[in-house]
Amino acid sequence: MGDEKSEDISQTELPNCENVKENEPKDTENNGKADKMKVDILLKATGNAPIMKKKKWAVDAEKPIGWIMEFVKKYLKLEPEEKLFLYVNQTFAPSPDQIIRNLYECFGTDGKLVLHYCKSQAWG
Repeated sequence: MGDEKSEDISQTELPNCENVKENEPKDTENNGKADKMKVDILLKATGNAPIMKKKKWAVDAEKPIGWIMEFVKKYLKLEPEEKLFLYVNQTFAPSPDQIIRNLYECFGTDGKLVLHYCKSQAWG
């Protein structure tokens, strides 16, 4: 588990992904584009949710958490009527409009934000 590599979510994996490029630096280096910071997100299955082959992703810090929910639903090929619940550190479900950067700054550990996902309510 400790040797898992973070992989950027790229447009080649999902056609509807925007503003995500492979091998882009995570931190801005005074290039004038402060909104291109990446945050490592670790996605863990909980309950009856299918397990993702790739668990660690580098995501644009300015994306809302709802965007992650939609990405996971597409990645797992869930039906549109199926619900998906995301939890931060197994404690609470953030609102879909919450920005990833804010969650990372408040709840990130070991350089990543841990999100648990499931198809039914688990915590909270």
